[in-house]
Amino acid sequence: MKVGIVGAGSIGGKLARELDAGTVSEVRVVAMCSRTESRAHKLNETLKSQIKITSLQGVVDESDLVIEAAGASAVEEIVTTALSAGKSVMVISCGALLGRDDLVAMAKQNNARIHVPSGAIIGLDGLLAASEGKIESITMITTKPPQGLKGSPGVEMANIDLDCITEATEIFEGPVSEGYKRFPANVNVAAAVSMAGIGADKTRIRVIADPQVIRNTHDIIAEGEFGKLTLHIENVPSDDNPRTGKLTALSALAYLKQMVSPLSIGI
Repeated sequence: MKVGIVGAGSIGGKLARELDAGTVSEVRVVAMCSRTESRAHKLNETLKSQIKITSLQGVVDESDLVIEAAGASAVEEIVTTALSAGKSVMVISCGALLGRDDLVAMAKQNNARIHVPSGAIIGLDGLLAASEGKIESITMITTKPPQGLKGSPGVEMANIDLDCITEATEIFEGPVSEGYKRFPANVNVAAAVSMAGIGADKTRIRVIADPQVIRNTHDIIAEGEFGKLTLHIENVPSDDNPRTGKLTALSALAYLKQMVSPLSIGI
């Protein structure tokens, strides 16, 4: 399977290096594009097999699967360009898919698929299974170091100076649909949870800034006819992007392995 990557940051770079090293057999990266073309060229120089640095359309043309690793603002253009060409796309910034049934319909119309890996969260297989029955409630609590939340519209709306807090401080509590608008670079995990469960309007999220933590922490509590499910994960932030956990890129690699493996595990 030939893969094209859009975005040469922490996630896109990690995926390119791992695929270039043969981490996922039967999958190779063939093309990349980036808003910062110089970054893509610099990354390309570190790879054993040089890939094609091109435009978004060029990536789509060269690839069987397009991977979005460019951020929420770029999702619509990437997805529509790929699907229009009948190419499937993997979306890392899955929060941008909330409320976009039109994109799902477009995928169906063009005989393509939109793939959403687990990202920086675990347990989506359990939530998918539980959603076949009745789920009464899902709440997610995201706790991050203050620097991982800087620049988010939700921080300004809460009128909180992240440089001045000395203890855990709740910045937002509400539905994921609203939380994503306020923290578009921080709550893709909550978006994935809501998509696997009861939707973005019914799934609740609390966003907490805590100067005492060094990891991005997520807790999920789900209750329904299946019983009660609780999940806790502490993600190590990426070296060059405190908003993104290292698990995000690893989950995409695992998803790619499932796509080409004769043995599929989980849902």
